[in-house]
Amino acid sequence: MPTFVRTDKCDGCKGQDKTACMYICHHDLMKLDKDGSETGHAMKAWNQEPEQCWECYSCVKICPQQAIECRHYADVVPLGGSVQPLRGTDSIMWTIKFRNGNIKRFKFPIRTTAEGSIKPYEGKPKADASKLDAIEFFTPNCIHACDRSQLVNG
Repeated sequence: MPTFVRTDKCDGCKGQDKTACMYICHHDLMKLDKDGSETGHAMKAWNQEPEQCWECYSCVKICPQQAIECRHYADVVPLGGSVQPLRGTDSIMWTIKFRNGNIKRFKFPIRTTAEGSIKPYEGKPKADASKLDAIEFFTPNCIHACDRSQLVNG
């Protein structure tokens, strides 16, 4: 089920050019209606194509005003229940409200490394294109001649 923005809570991330939900959306669905011409609500974010929503909850988790909600599936949150994340500096607190009024809360840590700081190839040996012809790179029954023109470093 797609996300939707509660206009009574959304502040458009205080008038910046790009809202938090626009920054985080993997599918570029969130948009800021600066003058109110598209939604009738000036300086409010909105999901411009709800049917394309991946339901990843990224926008719901990052929203500083908790203005984004997700219409939940009936088997997960039936008839009046809700799921709402609250992001802190080091964790996300999930609050689940069941239709009978019971509330459960779960706290999970979030990433502690700065964005872009992970170096996935650090400490790994450099690729050696000269070893592509070596027999150990192919199974005995499937040896193919290597066309070096197809390689990036030729």
